[in-house]
Amino acid sequence: MTAADTKAAGPPVPVPRDPQADGSPLSDEGGNAPLKQKRKRKKGELLPYLLILPAIVAIAAVYLYPLAKTVIMSFQDMGRRELWTGDPAPWVGFDQFTNILGDSEFWWVTFRTVVFMAVCVTLTMGIGLLISLLMRRLSTWVRLILTFCLIAAWSMPLMVAASIFRFMADSDYGLINTLIAKVVGEDWLGHNWYLNPVQGFAIITLLVVWGAIPFVVVTLYAALTQVPQELEEAASLDGATSFGVFRYVTWPVIKPVFSMVSTLSVIWDFNVFGQIWLLRGSKPEPEYETLGLYSYSKAFESTSFSQGSAIALITVILLSAVAVYYLRQLMKTGEVE
Repeated sequence: MTAADTKAAGPPVPVPRDPQADGSPLSDEGGNAPLKQKRKRKKGELLPYLLILPAIVAIAAVYLYPLAKTVIMSFQDMGRRELWTGDPAPWVGFDQFTNILGDSEFWWVTFRTVVFMAVCVTLTMGIGLLISLLMRRLSTWVRLILTFCLIAAWSMPLMVAASIFRFMADSDYGLINTLIAKVVGEDWLGHNWYLNPVQGFAIITLLVVWGAIPFVVVTLYAALTQVPQELEEAASLDGATSFGVFRYVTWPVIKPVFSMVSTLSVIWDFNVFGQIWLLRGSKPEPEYETLGLYSYSKAFESTSFSQGSAIALITVILLSAVAVYYLRQLMKTGEVE
């Protein structure tokens, strides 16, 4: 063939590709195969939502109705008569919120709650982080024993734990007074810790921190196991101190988990109720009231159910910012898509 014949010839005709050569599936008539695959994919995407649907229904039945009832009652004036007779409570609009926010006692209770929560969270996270770091240096069997003790303390019912701490802080036979008396003198024998609210809250704080530390330690230790030991060893070889290794290598890895656990601790300690209620013998003094106890006192002791509901709703609003921050942390770590 000459050069002229080559120029005269047209471009090469593409040969039809054999669909079975590269393993691609044959399409049905009319192109129905992609449609079927799309339908299967949609069914697969709906399966997780169908699996969690019963849990969503149960949560809605348990939480949505009480929440809606609380919101409605906060705009009413429901007392004992409306509760027992079933008569509709009169609507008062924002009067309950105006009375609460204008009461200085409410702000003192809020300040007490915030301070108590801050102390509990700081001690819980600090001690929990130290124990979790210590667990990395322990031998396997010692770490297993410590983990078992933490889980045992975590699983102890609140009523049992409160009874133990009440006995420890007892003025006549308490272990705390006995130990202090052996060090500083017998003047501490018979000392009542709850006469002074600051000392009483110290005992309550011990109970709250003691019950929260196991969860913090187990969670933070799990996060510490994800820290590459090679990076820590390399930093040590480069001359970094132990604090420098923790600050620049360990802390960036565990910071997301630490932030989420801290946020959960804020929510839990802000709503502390049972510890104070049990340690004060189901009759906490006004000096020991946090927002949860203050709401309970207004609702059931003063029989102002609407005012108690309004205080509970304000508490939910105060914690909404913390909940939003917690959800953002979950989204950053990839737990929520």
